[in-house]
Order: sequence, then structure tokens, then C-alpha cells
Amino acid sequence: MSLLLNTTKIVNEWTDYNNHMNLSFYILVFDKAAEKILSKFNMGEEAAIKTKRSTMVVETHTTYNNEVKEEDDVDVYLSYCDHDKKRLHYKLEMYEKSKNVLSATTEVLALYINLDLRKVAEFEKEKILIMNNFIDENKSKFKFDNLKFLNKLKK
Repeated sequence: MSLLLNTTKIVNEWTDYNNHMNLSFYILVFDKAAEKILSKFNMGEEAAIKTKRSTMVVETHTTYNNEVKEEDDVDVYLSYCDHDKKRLHYKLEMYEKSKNVLSATTEVLALYINLDLRKVAEFEKEKILIMNNFIDENKSKFKFDNLKFLNKLKK
């Protein structure tokens, strides 16, 4: 099983006239869950503030598999993660919690950025070590099917 990042309750403000969550809020829910993994790799919000290093998403692929509605709880899982010297590649899955049904996925390619220069940078050695250790510990839980950005990493 993939790694649970968080659980979120769908609120009324995120729903639309079709009486389900609007597509823009799927990205919000995914982005809040992604912060958990970015923080673990020391490149989330705290790192952006303190070290002026973070990631910026440059490409995504999102699927909407089953609708979620107001008051539904959704679990977001990390189902894949890898990197090269400058890029982070991961995939998240959203499940409607009560039925354990896949609701959506998003695959993300992000660049590591020096925020002072607003330029792409290489990951520091300690961050590569953190990511490699995490990937090694969790690789058996990852799903490798239907990945769109595998060829984007420069290994």
C-alpha cells in the first residue's frame, strides 16, 4: 500500500453547481498533502522561508476517476517518488475514505529552485541522501504503472 500523507474533509466552498468538488480544489487537496513529503525532504514551506530553497511544479498530469462530494473524507497517498539532481517526480492518489474508492490522481514534476536567484539549482548532498533513504525504505510500496514523466528525469 502507498504511504498515507493526510486526510481531508471536503467543504461546501469547494463544491460546484454539479454538487461535487470542483476540479481546482482537487489540486489544492493534493498540494496540501504534497507539503508533507516536501517538508520531510527539507524543501517545503519552512525551507523556502529559512534557506530560500524550494520546489516549483513545472508539469502535472491529473485524472479524475470518481467524484467526491461535500462532507466526504478523502485520503491522499504518495504512490511514487523519485528524483535526479534538479527534479522531483512524484505521484499522489486520492481515495474517498468511506468506500476506499480511487477518486483522483496527480503526477507531478517539480524543479528545485534557488529562490534568491529564481533559478533552477541542484539538490544539496544532504537532501539527496534524505530522498534516497526515503525512496529505498518505501520503494516496495510504490506503483510504477501509468507514470507519464519517467523519461523526464536525467539519471
